[in-house]
Amino acid sequence: MIKKAVAILLTLLILSLTGGNAVIAGDIVGIVKAVGREEAQEDLEQGRYESRKYKFLERLNYDQLQDFIVYIDQTMDVVRPPAKPVQIVIQKNGTFTPHVLPVLVGTTVEWPNKDEIYHNVFSMSEAKSFDLGLYKSDQTKRVTFDKAGRVDVFCSIHTKMNCIILVLNNHYFAVPDKKRFYRISNVPAGTYTLKAWHERLPAQSKQVTVPETGEVQIDFVLSITGLPKY
Repeated sequence: MIKKAVAILLTLLILSLTGGNAVIAGDIVGIVKAVGREEAQEDLEQGRYESRKYKFLERLNYDQLQDFIVYIDQTMDVVRPPAKPVQIVIQKNGTFTPHVLPVLVGTTVEWPNKDEIYHNVFSMSEAKSFDLGLYKSDQTKRVTFDKAGRVDVFCSIHTKMNCIILVLNNHYFAVPDKKRFYRISNVPAGTYTLKAWHERLPAQSKQVTVPETGEVQIDFVLSITGLPKY
């Protein structure tokens, strides 16, 4: 009872000092990782990948997967303009960098070509279709993403040039670091749907209740699950 009373008094004090505009918010933190199917290890353990027929096949290493995105998957009461209204995806050495870019609706992405050869940037995605044409080095073109959704982007010339713009409805999202740790800061206290996404795996959603202060930990393990069986 005493702790509750102290918490109430502290809240009232903060509100009085900030003119009643203080936001009671906490952080969402966690680890995101992926796992493959155990049966697939059998071929590796039995040496089948050492044969001339399969030795050049590149196996997916789930322990080294990057480019996860964690975000609150719902409309928020308050929508802020993009903190970075302009983002950049560079075309260099025949590669889009970064490969995955999460942005808030309304963000403009610039596409500079840093190679001395022609590249092209286009998408057929429902969330945003466009074609920036062919252009060489020292030229930059741009696209504004005004609808939420996944936008797959390609170069019409080079087979391995592709990237993804994940356009989100709110700014509560995070890209996990190399150790796959993420933090979404200053989330208003309440209950939300939190989603972990990766381009090669089914997304996973969990319910999270954010405290008024401090943090809550939500971990994810993505795998090939939840899909229809045939």
